[in-house]
Amino acid sequence: MSVPQDGGVPTGPGQPARVLGLADAVAMIVGIVVGAGIFRAPSLVASNSASEGAVLLAWAAGGVIALAGALCYAELASAYPSAGGEYHFLRRAYGGRLAFFLAWGRLAVIQTGSIALLAFVFGDYAMRVQSLGPYSAAKYAALVVVALTAINVAGVRQGAVTQKWLTVLEVAGIALVVAVGLSLPVAEPSSAGAAHSSTTAVGLVMVFVLLTYGGWNEAAYLSAELKGERTIVRALLTSIAVITALYLLVNVAYLRALGLTGMAQSEAVAADVVGRALGEGAARGLSLLVALSALTSANATIFTGARTNYALGRDVRVLSALARWNPGTGTPRTALLIQAAVSLALVGFGTLARKGFETMVEYTAPVFWLFVFLVAVALFVLRRRDPTTPRPFRVPLYPVTPALFAAAAAYLCYSSLAYTGIGALAGVAVLAAGGVVLLAERQRSARPLEGEERT
Repeated sequence: MSVPQDGGVPTGPGQPARVLGLADAVAMIVGIVVGAGIFRAPSLVASNSASEGAVLLAWAAGGVIALAGALCYAELASAYPSAGGEYHFLRRAYGGRLAFFLAWGRLAVIQTGSIALLAFVFGDYAMRVQSLGPYSAAKYAALVVVALTAINVAGVRQGAVTQKWLTVLEVAGIALVVAVGLSLPVAEPSSAGAAHSSTTAVGLVMVFVLLTYGGWNEAAYLSAELKGERTIVRALLTSIAVITALYLLVNVAYLRALGLTGMAQSEAVAADVVGRALGEGAARGLSLLVALSALTSANATIFTGARTNYALGRDVRVLSALARWNPGTGTPRTALLIQAAVSLALVGFGTLARKGFETMVEYTAPVFWLFVFLVAVALFVLRRRDPTTPRPFRVPLYPVTPALFAAAAAYLCYSSLAYTGIGALAGVAVLAAGGVVLLAERQRSARPLEGEERT
């Protein structure tokens, strides 16, 4: 495997171009993070919290931890801009083998599993609006993967513009839920029957909160296509601020309308809030809102995931088909198509397991948090190993900030294994299977390509 000598992605025909602005990046990050989780996780947080204040504190703490992570990624992305994002950071910090496993994990587990997960969320809610017969959720999920991939294959601007409008509609819908919740009379104060304040409960609360905040790290994969070297910093800070504000507001609305007990006992907290104000007929509209949220996140995940696959193809000869960048559309078309194929296979796997959404959560979480932890540690490694590289942005309060984030990521990795089932083992097994691909690459690298001479 070879490393680009300039430390990033070369520019020119057939390569990524700096065509995305601050608004594009913010829409992408907000669209990824603010997804269907905010319509489900709050009830789980409430059921494990001792008071309404504890609920809001947990969501505020999640924003602080996400901000710490964003600051770490901002330094790495501004110092080492690359379409490979985390793959590029790990390669510089640890070498090609570990970076390969990240890229393989994103192709086979993290991104594709997340796309399938979000597609299932869309399907679960879309089928309540219009059924497609047997296996409606799976059919909708497959349609989402195909349609959004087609849009992104059409061109980088089409994908970015689609993301902007989807994000605007998504945030507007959440704002509507907030407005409805705040307009209702305050619910009677009470304590959730299942709530307690043990260390175990606090840990579970932060698992749900931080998983709902997950996804902002995808901005690292946009760094080579953003105008201005500090745009990535402004995009991350702006996005985390917007996301934290939205999460706090929506939880205030939930608590006002339902109280802690009502939140804890609800399996569709936003639907209960809207239903209390507007009646059961509003549930149909809410289903559309949740489906839209999943669609927004899925589009952004497809957009960024293909960039890692493109970087992987540039460095691994057995996967070189992934490195075909189409200069006409400004997209890694082959990477997008292969990503779609893997995602569709996972939709099939989730359907066979009969727990599509849950299976995909189990499948992706441990691998995702493992590599986020390694990226946090990479900041320390690269500060020491590569001190002369210009860093347009430096993490404040170093080394406390990255250490806090690394500890949080390590805990999430542990929790993802401790609290999930066979899906987690399947994800880890698929990650380990990347060793076979790596072995094939080493054997191929030992032989000259056609037309080359052995040296």
